[in-house]
Parts: sequence; structure tokens; C-alpha cells
Amino acid sequence: MAAQTVLVVGATGNIGVAAVKGALQAGRNVLAVVRNQNSADKLIKHVGTSKGITFVEADVASDSGIANVVTKVREGKLPAFQHLAGIAYRDTIEYLREQENSSFTMCTGSQGDLATHPLPAMTQGALFSLCLGAARENLDKSVRVNEVYLGFRVEVDEDAAQHGVVSSTEFGAVFEQLLDRSDIRSARVQVTTPEDMRVLRHARRF
Repeated sequence: MAAQTVLVVGATGNIGVAAVKGALQAGRNVLAVVRNQNSADKLIKHVGTSKGITFVEADVASDSGIANVVTKVREGKLPAFQHLAGIAYRDTIEYLREQENSSFTMCTGSQGDLATHPLPAMTQGALFSLCLGAARENLDKSVRVNEVYLGFRVEVDEDAAQHGVVSSTEFGAVFEQLLDRSDIRSARVQVTTPEDMRVLRHARRF
């Protein structure tokens, strides 16, 4: 049986790199959305390999960026995917519902509750609502929708080592485990301590 594929939106960010590493560690392939070739090269540097990764250039900020990626997948121009890590719910959810054993995983942050930094706090508040609505909407659907609630800073490995924060490799273990945990759905996965990256702490929203 061919390995499943994870679509990672924002693949070169700190969280995106973690999602790519987790997917590869879980034996999945990756369809990585990047801005350009420089971004692809940057991801290869952070991950340490290009094996198992297909790159697709898209503007994730545009209304049609991810929609065009899904169209190319349907046309057979890009690999089919069964899982998604990132924020692209509107353009991918119908496709994911057509797949077997599929999942949609979005990462939020504790700034939405703490608000020590106003700008990220405001954006996280909106993501909380999206995660909650998506979890309810897909309760009886084939796709597992989960929110990863992150309580600390994650950076790519070389930066994490300099700044004394959690690395993308360490956080990638959360994505790795979620891909195989079909029992976790419509849930918030709390990641606020190092132990939470080893043993998933989760609770159903409904």
C-alpha cells in the first residue's frame, strides 16, 4: 500500500517545519506548499532531506492559492493527500471528506487566552472559533478535525538551540502521533509541557 500524503500549508514556518518532520517520521509523504524555490531550499535545509517531499508553489494569502493546489491534485498533476496540517479549511475540507482515514490538524497558541502580546492574541482568538466550528461540523464526517493548543514557543532546530526554546523536531512528535491516532477527533490537544509532546493530552470538544 502506498504511503499516505500530508498537505502542509506554510511548510517553511516554525510549525510547518515541525509538521513536515512529523509526517516524514510517521512514514508519510509530504506535499509542501511554499512561496518559491528559495522557500523550498530553506525547507530542505531545515528538514535535512527532500526525500518524500513534493513541493508546490502557491500564495496562501490569496483567495485562490490553496484552491488551485486542490484543483491540481484532482487533475492528477500533484499527489493526492489524505491529511492536512495548517490553515486552509475552506479550500480543502470537501476534498478531505472524500478520503478515507483523513485528518485536518490546526495549531493555535495560548496567546489567545493570555493576551500578553495583543496582535497574536487577536489572531489566535479567531483561530479558536474556526477550530471549534470545524470540530462540530465534522463530528459525523470521515475527516478527523483536531486543534493543537501550543503553550510555548517553537523554532526550527538551529534557532531553538540558540534561544533555548522547543525545536521543530521535538514538536514534530505531536504531528507524528496524531496521524496514527484515529481515536482522537474533534478534540483539543493540549501541548503546554514537554511531557505533552510524548504523551498526547486531549479532550473532545463535543
